[in-house]
Amino acid sequence: MRTANPEWTWEYEGYDPAAERLRESLCTLGNGYFATRGAVPESAAGLVHYPGTYAAGCYNRLESTVAGRTVVNEDLVNLPNWLPLRFRIHSAEGPPGQWFTPDSHSFLAYRHTLDLRRGTLTRTFRYRDGRAGVLGVEQIRAVHMADPHLALLRTVFTAEDWSGEIEVESAIDGDVLNGNVHRYRSLSRNHLAHVQTGTEESETVWLGCRTNSSDVGIAMAARTVVSGGRPASSLLHPARHRAVRRLVIPLAPGVPVVVDKTAALHTSRDRAIGDPLGAAVDRASTAADFDALMAGHTTAWAQLWRHADIRVPGQAGRVLRLHLFHVLQTLSPHTADLDVGVPARGLHGEAYRGHVFWDELFVLPYLNLHFPEVSRALLDYRHRRLPRACRAARETGRAGAMYPWQSGSDGREETQQLHLNPRSGRWLPDRTRLQHHVGSAIAYNVWRYCEATGDTEFLHTKGAEMVLQIARFWADTAALDPGTGRYRIRGVVGPDEYHDGYPGAERPGLDDNAYTNVTAAWVLGRAVDLVGRLPAWRRRELFERVELDAGEPARWEEVSRRLRVPHHRGVISQFDGYGDLAELDWDGYRERYGDIRRLDRILEAEGDTVNRYQASKQADVLMLGYLFSPAELRQLFGRLGYDLDDRLWHRTVDYYLRRTSHGSTLSGLVHGWVLARVRRADAWSYCREALEADIADIQGGTTGEGVHLGAMAGTLDLVQRGLTGLETRENALWLDPVPLPALSEYGFPLRYRGHWGVGVRLRSGQLEIAVPESRESPIRVVLTDQAVTVAPGETCTLVLPAG
Repeated sequence: MRTANPEWTWEYEGYDPAAERLRESLCTLGNGYFATRGAVPESAAGLVHYPGTYAAGCYNRLESTVAGRTVVNEDLVNLPNWLPLRFRIHSAEGPPGQWFTPDSHSFLAYRHTLDLRRGTLTRTFRYRDGRAGVLGVEQIRAVHMADPHLALLRTVFTAEDWSGEIEVESAIDGDVLNGNVHRYRSLSRNHLAHVQTGTEESETVWLGCRTNSSDVGIAMAARTVVSGGRPASSLLHPARHRAVRRLVIPLAPGVPVVVDKTAALHTSRDRAIGDPLGAAVDRASTAADFDALMAGHTTAWAQLWRHADIRVPGQAGRVLRLHLFHVLQTLSPHTADLDVGVPARGLHGEAYRGHVFWDELFVLPYLNLHFPEVSRALLDYRHRRLPRACRAARETGRAGAMYPWQSGSDGREETQQLHLNPRSGRWLPDRTRLQHHVGSAIAYNVWRYCEATGDTEFLHTKGAEMVLQIARFWADTAALDPGTGRYRIRGVVGPDEYHDGYPGAERPGLDDNAYTNVTAAWVLGRAVDLVGRLPAWRRRELFERVELDAGEPARWEEVSRRLRVPHHRGVISQFDGYGDLAELDWDGYRERYGDIRRLDRILEAEGDTVNRYQASKQADVLMLGYLFSPAELRQLFGRLGYDLDDRLWHRTVDYYLRRTSHGSTLSGLVHGWVLARVRRADAWSYCREALEADIADIQGGTTGEGVHLGAMAGTLDLVQRGLTGLETRENALWLDPVPLPALSEYGFPLRYRGHWGVGVRLRSGQLEIAVPESRESPIRVVLTDQAVTVAPGETCTLVLPAG
């Protein structure tokens, strides 16, 4: 791989079957409504290629038999494939040749170029056909960012030294299943039913189908036109699962022939349509030509970059821009009109079945200051599922809202009952549904969104309903230990995920996970604060709506100050009893296995369990340093009656650094963030790992199953908030920059309280704040040693103290 334009393009030279699935994920194109992997148009799903298309929020539920048990899984559905366009050369000497495939030819040149600025993927190649001559092919595609229902594919054929005919087949393929993740192969994977195909006028074919359980109607139409040559023949050919248009086109030496394919996608989940199939056919048939559509598409991308671009020099900046590109393709302004959450692997593949976990915790802080309408839509997704979360809590005998660890279409718990260890081949119980801290993440996102935007209407309505119901859950879950006078939360799993129970215990879960308890205390404190802030009439209405007893806030206050945080040997314990577990021979395991990121799978395959050891998959206690500034974390611990000075925190950081395998892409991000303020010299190695997680596929094949969206967004926020110390509170921008030599210069725009394009730039020990002209109020900016007010149209440069 080499780069022609380091800032805006990624280039892949040559054809490498072993790297295709990784490239297909990294070259996915999308617009927030749907996305298509970067598979070559003539490919079929197999061991090398996987042409997947996914619409945000389009799920289906299937039943499977696994290890003798019936299990039900809901998956993000792989939709019919709009990409197929294959060709073969006609020869005067005989019948048509074989359809072209990249695996069957030696190339004179072959290159893929992902253009981040324009949102396009271009493939160019030349090869020599044994019966004709050299054929040059250029293909450029886009998933339209202005019209979220359209996608484009232009193919230009140039016969360099011969004349003849080329046959082109443009199709929509409905014979697809979910097959992107190999370890799911024993699960039911066929989600589509009632496939129908047809033709419309002389250039358009269509395909309609439905998901076989959720009954979502899916419709695609594709118009294929030729310019630069008149087809010798043209045939519209609908088949049972494929809608096909075939063209035979004459070629002359050096004369390009252009084939343009315009595809449209609608589903029955769309707004303002009566019939998905009619809407798709109409949109494809009446769409403008390729050049006009491309102009609108590139304009839409230019506007996105204007609001969100991040400017960091060198390779780090280049990777950050790629990360931003994929975040915007999954969560664009179009997302604001949809009922969707944050899929952990984007719209780029089928890992985790397209489910929504807690990744918005890493995504929303970035979106809040660029596309707050998208943040609010993602919080609306959670609010619509609040009744289901309250029902889940009631079913366990608790009050309030218990949000699921994995979410999909309707808010029920989607975490699988069993998971496969590929090392041992065994299906094991999955207890990650005990990660109830997802509720605290939702409350945290509500609070931070409202702080960043000043959206008191949301805070006082939907936001308050979620925060108060989550607080109720924690208050009812916490049980008073009379012996210590402390409240305890038992039977949970923390962010670490390795530990899901005590060694040999029959009962799953852990007691007093520090992260869970501290964030629960934070939620309870915020709920008390929120009740006090609400106007009297709104408080009364809210209490009536959620049937809240007037005495409940007093219990929240009590629990928020008396939750237990376990300690051992001068550090914060990950959970009660963590310090009593055995120490692992880290050096021995690294020597035997090399990569031990998934230490849990290694130990299980040996007949052992990670529950026996002081070993963490990813940041758990240290996540507290990611969510809260040092001052806020000290205050939070003080409220709980614990001292948290720098020495205790530094010892805790060092302790878990030595005992973490970083089996999640989020781990390097969190550790880099925390170390930037604790031990700066070591921070960059973790930041670099977070930057390289997907482009280098450090987990050995997982990126081909979808990008790690939370880690990608988190690296952006590492610059936006981590290095700047940026907080939005008390109607001001608070900044406390930390110098990190490898990222010593950066800049980005912000959208803050009605100001669009507030410029933040740091370089040479100076912080520059530029507020664009408007009629909005001045912005108050607070640093550790000074406060200034910057009026619209002004630029303020602040000299930072030496680090």
